[in-house]
Amino acid sequence: MSQATLFAWRWRARAEALPAQAAVAWGAAARVLHARLRQFEPEHQVGLSATASRDLLIVVGEGAALPWVDGIAYAGPCTETPGLWLPTLEEPDLPADLIARSLERQHQGRQPLLLWPRPEAVLPLDRLLPLSQPLLARILTHWQGGGA
Repeated sequence: MSQATLFAWRWRARAEALPAQAAVAWGAAARVLHARLRQFEPEHQVGLSATASRDLLIVVGEGAALPWVDGIAYAGPCTETPGLWLPTLEEPDLPADLIARSLERQHQGRQPLLLWPRPEAVLPLDRLLPLSQPLLARILTHWQGGGA
């Protein structure tokens, strides 16, 4: 049962995968993704944006431009509720609009929201920055405990 909302629901496999518009990596996979992105030539970074936290790296862009590394997963906007992003291969067993309304109350003014199953998380995607070498350097500094 998810703790992300005030009511009980579970994740289930999706009958048809969502189109990927975000690459999501946690823990060691986030570090490997970061290293992979640092190898990208500037022209390959165009159209990609990113956000990170202590143990997470999210890259958003067109599906064909998204990187792959071992351990990465993908997400995309829910077809019924575009302000709610979900894993491409899983979905809640309740209607997405019900989940989205509950999350919007908890995260007022933050859209879109990525709802993630493992680790369970609700992540606002409204503060993505264009992918660049300086942004990747800032993320690395943050991971190394050197600042925000």
